Amino acid sequence: MPHDPYKALYLHIPFCVKRCGYCDFATKAIDCESEEIDRYIEMLVLDVRRYSKQDELGEIESVYIGGGTPSFIGTKRLSSLLYAISVSTDLTREGLEFTMEANPDSLDERMVRDIWALGVNRLSIGVQSFDDEVLRILGRAHDADRAREAIRIAQDRFENVSIDLMCGIPGQSAESFKSSVEEAVQLGVKHVSVYPLTIEPHTYFDKLVMAGEMEEPDDDVEAMHMELAERILTDAGFARYEVASYAKPGFESKHNSSYWTGVPYIGIGEQATTMTQNAEHRMRVVNGQVVDDLDHRQMEAEDLMLGMRMARGVSDERVASALEWIPNALDELESLEADGYVEHVDGRWRPTRLGWLCGNDLYSRLLDLAP
Repeated sequence: MPHDPYKALYLHIPFCVKRCGYCDFATKAIDCESEEIDRYIEMLVLDVRRYSKQDELGEIESVYIGGGTPSFIGTKRLSSLLYAISVSTDLTREGLEFTMEANPDSLDERMVRDIWALGVNRLSIGVQSFDDEVLRILGRAHDADRAREAIRIAQDRFENVSIDLMCGIPGQSAESFKSSVEEAVQLGVKHVSVYPLTIEPHTYFDKLVMAGEMEEPDDDVEAMHMELAERILTDAGFARYEVASYAKPGFESKHNSSYWTGVPYIGIGEQATTMTQNAEHRMRVVNGQVVDDLDHRQMEAEDLMLGMRMARGVSDERVASALEWIPNALDELESLEADGYVEHVDGRWRPTRLGWLCGNDLYSRLLDLAP
């Protein structure tokens, strides 16, 4: 079936030195010398080449290697994968963004130098906190000093360095979180993602909560932490462009934004998702299995929902297009406005502060337009 060109490429590496207590991703702790990793990378390389031969990578505008922990598998394996990508799509295209995730414990000078030479131009480092006690609670494999060193090493080659921070962690004080956000600014990173802790089913943290050995995250504390981060980062020249993402001007994540703006993307690797669409149909496939099959009405509702993840919201023109398929979409937006979740400003419907903090309510009401 003909489909719109793919614009983004995601490759999943599901290996880590250890699983953190909160993690519910498709990852596994494994010996870094395991041949299973070698076989997996060979599979990724073959799949990249297959997509290239099918002429599916000719219009790629962003590449993202995530995990798991891509940096965990080592420079040699990464170089093999990056070389295959470099000969399968044009990494020299103007404006192309190529991100790789890394954790502080497995990022070193040689890796930074080699991945930069092979086309990676953005590093996303899983710091989570600069407080050693909070890192201990999370079960991270690095300490705060190692996180600082990893950022310094990355900045030797990369201007575009992003870090993740977590908030709302039981045992994490407001002062601890505030200090971590301020340190991110002082270290000169260009992008910060702030994620509230969520206790996912079947994780180690879920078992602790069920046993009464850990408190559940407090929604009010998480909201307070998120507002604290916004104030510090905005004062430092960052702009919140998505519900959890802040960037200095020009350093917004092109790849992540593609997910929120309905751009077709290829996912390669274990549990990676591919999203294919044309004018009438949108399908998501994981490991050969269809997990979403949306008709045009559902596509329009999803696009409105995804647009509300962005600080800029959706334009009147976009809403007018949706009305052709969902006649009550404007009524729902006006209802959300009356409830304080969205506002209509300068020809755009945008999430308010309340809509940002209560995003799940906002998103579900828009998706319910076309169940």
